[in-house]
Amino acid sequence: MKTLIVFNHPYEGSYCNAILEAAKNGLAESGQPCDVMHLDNDGFNPVMNATELKAFAMARTMGAEALKDLDAITLDYAARLQDAEHLVLIFPVWWELMPALMKGFIDKLIFPGIAYGYKDNGMMKSTLTNLKKVTIISTMNTPGLIYRLIFGNALKGSLIMGTFKKIGCKSVKWISLSRVKGASQEKRAKWLKEIKDYFKKA
Repeated sequence: MKTLIVFNHPYEGSYCNAILEAAKNGLAESGQPCDVMHLDNDGFNPVMNATELKAFAMARTMGAEALKDLDAITLDYAARLQDAEHLVLIFPVWWELMPALMKGFIDKLIFPGIAYGYKDNGMMKSTLTNLKKVTIISTMNTPGLIYRLIFGNALKGSLIMGTFKKIGCKSVKWISLSRVKGASQEKRAKWLKEIKDYFKKA
């Protein structure tokens, strides 16, 4: 299975980086190909400008013709996304949602003509015909119960239900690691082993 990992964390010593390495090691041990988009290192611009917004509006009726004005990195990402069978997002939760680069990836790549189109009844449908599943791995310091009860499980509403499920992705798994800063080294090591094992079997 072709796995595409979209990664967002600016600090190379972060726990998110350890998660990335665990995922890559699991895939390598199972012999599965892995492509990594490192949003911080690739120079990806998360801001949608006026030209891109115009392309977004035109893509519903003009298809690929409307995408010609997207920047080179976005077009490269689009081709790699369309080739993926397993899409993986790895990022920290900042202020209860994903950081700006990951949000920009969603804005620019979950885009009509790239990731979805429309049925005759106006409902969205995924055009990622190779994609079999999506895995989201997030880290946060907020306790999981508080995140759900006080902050409304914001990622589930915006990213899982409001993005991937909305465009028609049926298999979406969320691995949410909470209270990471206060976790013991034993706990962190256990999480990494579980993540490596998950990707060995993915």
